[in-house]
Amino acid sequence: MGFNVAIDGPAGAGKSTIAKRLAKELGFIYVDTGAMYRAIGLYMMNNGIDGADEEAVSSKVEDVVVSLAYEDGTQKVLLNGEDVSGLIRTEKVSAMASQTSAYRKVREHLLDLQRDMAKNNDVLMDGRDIGTTILPNADVKIYLTASVEERARRRYEEYLLKGEAADLEEIKEDIRTRDHNDMTRAVSPLKKADDAIEVDTSHMTVDEVVDHIKNLCKERM
Repeated sequence: MGFNVAIDGPAGAGKSTIAKRLAKELGFIYVDTGAMYRAIGLYMMNNGIDGADEEAVSSKVEDVVVSLAYEDGTQKVLLNGEDVSGLIRTEKVSAMASQTSAYRKVREHLLDLQRDMAKNNDVLMDGRDIGTTILPNADVKIYLTASVEERARRRYEEYLLKGEAADLEEIKEDIRTRDHNDMTRAVSPLKKADDAIEVDTSHMTVDEVVDHIKNLCKERM
């Protein structure tokens, strides 16, 4: 039985950055559930499926095989065998993933894979419903959050570093919309698990957050 760490929280709270660092320092396997949902979103976009059409999305999701591979310690996201790691980080894919991940068939499609990985390995998994739905018995549960303004600023700076145009106010509005969609969806909404420890990263560095959560994990091991 593996030791499981669940990290949940809203978009832009730093889950992926923190989880990758933490998994590496603990020697755990990092499972990026958000990337798996993004891959499904990319598939729907590439096949002209309307993300608002739950019936169409649900019928096509059976054609999707999403898996994670590790090469030189780096996680790769495979969509029907193709490495799409560099294609799933756009705002369009993000918006599609937020929409399609609300559907029961989509979530059920990935659930067994995620649980099997956690059952047989020491894993650190991040997402929206890890501690409440996917790994309800996780050894450590963290709810990672930050203010809308701080999350928007971080994303804005990421785009600038990539040389991409970005509008700070648009990013703020997009984050607010995603928060609302994630927290009000009918299936596995984003919420803090009753036994999760909340960590607000608004005024913390990445190193401070990683050290804090690592100490919490070591206390439970």
